[in-house]
Amino acid sequence: MAKAKRMYGCTECGATFPKWAGQCAECGAWNTLVETVLEGTATPSGRGGWSGQQAQLKTLAEVSVEEVPRFSTASKELDRVLGGGLVDGSVVLIGGDPGIGKSTILLQTLCNVAERFPALYVTGEESQQQVAMRARRLDLPLDKLKVMTETGIESIIDTARRERPKVMVVDSIQTIFTEQLQSAPGGVAQVRESAALLVRFAKQSGTAIFLVGHVTKEGSLAGPRVLEHMVDTVLYFEGESDGRLRLLRAVKNRFGAVNELGVFGMTDKGLKEVSNPSAIFLTRAQEAVPGSVVMATWEGSRPMLVEVQALVDTSHLANPRRVTLGLDQNRLAMLLAVLHRHGGIATYDQDVFLNVVGGVKVLETASDLALMAAVISSLRNKPLEHDLLVFGEIGLSGEIRPVPSGQERLKEAAKHGFKRAIVPKGNAPKDAPPGLQIIAVTRLEQALDALFE
Repeated sequence: MAKAKRMYGCTECGATFPKWAGQCAECGAWNTLVETVLEGTATPSGRGGWSGQQAQLKTLAEVSVEEVPRFSTASKELDRVLGGGLVDGSVVLIGGDPGIGKSTILLQTLCNVAERFPALYVTGEESQQQVAMRARRLDLPLDKLKVMTETGIESIIDTARRERPKVMVVDSIQTIFTEQLQSAPGGVAQVRESAALLVRFAKQSGTAIFLVGHVTKEGSLAGPRVLEHMVDTVLYFEGESDGRLRLLRAVKNRFGAVNELGVFGMTDKGLKEVSNPSAIFLTRAQEAVPGSVVMATWEGSRPMLVEVQALVDTSHLANPRRVTLGLDQNRLAMLLAVLHRHGGIATYDQDVFLNVVGGVKVLETASDLALMAAVISSLRNKPLEHDLLVFGEIGLSGEIRPVPSGQERLKEAAKHGFKRAIVPKGNAPKDAPPGLQIIAVTRLEQALDALFE
């Protein structure tokens, strides 16, 4: 078998060279040459130039549009994030900070799936003894799941072809290497080529594969960005490693909705599902305090009630601070300008700190009105009612715009005992939920009057 040809391509300008160098001779960039294997050359087992099947041409009318069959992972929250369950031949990439729970949730999932289907857990970071010790500590079923410690992608695929698992986990993709390349595991070329082989195997065999990915200091997946384009689904674990709550968010899903959110609680027996996250996020003080208000945000396919807190204090700096946790900082600066122009309330000499309780990230514009209510409540040191709900988008001219799924948000609020809701007029229902008073507003001035009447 002929040896595969290796070339080194510049990630900046795309120029290729037969040997590695520290600087690209074309564009002058440093440390941008990445090892690649030329397509069409003879390669070791597992990577051929032809998939073995003749491509078929069909018109769109001839293509079957039956719903893709799925099977459950035995976790309702994980199934929700995946779009209803796992799809045969799908590749799911899970990223998150170290210690956030990636290996834990996948080990729990595979132990439960192995009771019904063949499953294989491939670990490149831990020994079989470490995996078995964690499974015993979590009281998971141990009889059916097969564990393999291996970092060579060719050996992993050969084993998977013999075992024919329905679900396989590779933990983590940064530790896997292919013999086709000479670079060290974890490099851009190794991660890309190993992932490409796993994706090809998943599509040909129908095995659903979970890939665990490391993250950088900025919170994005380590390795080439093309890795996210190669897989079918990308999930991110959010939350503090020393906190109790873990949030699993879908940022890409070819088989379901994006921005779907699953909520888990970390316990001594692993990750447990939180079926009613609104009740967890609404654990508030017994008495009303300034700077606190509840809003209804929309996560994926369900509403969620979260508490927004604000702290406004006199600034001793030339440029007052604007700090947000879980909210868009640029949008805060814009809304404070709208508040000054159309509400007559100035904060140019105040430090403004905003936080969403529970570590939830709220990026939708429905948080605008709640954000403003919390800021004014803290600035005036006037607490808002404990049973008040606020949501709505604020425009630059001071108008209050409606947001999607307003009826479902109000039903969620009524279910948790809220008595008043200040919402955009476009979201005011004809028949309000029982026990919930709806106050519809169209301008920022009307909202301020309703908040502090």
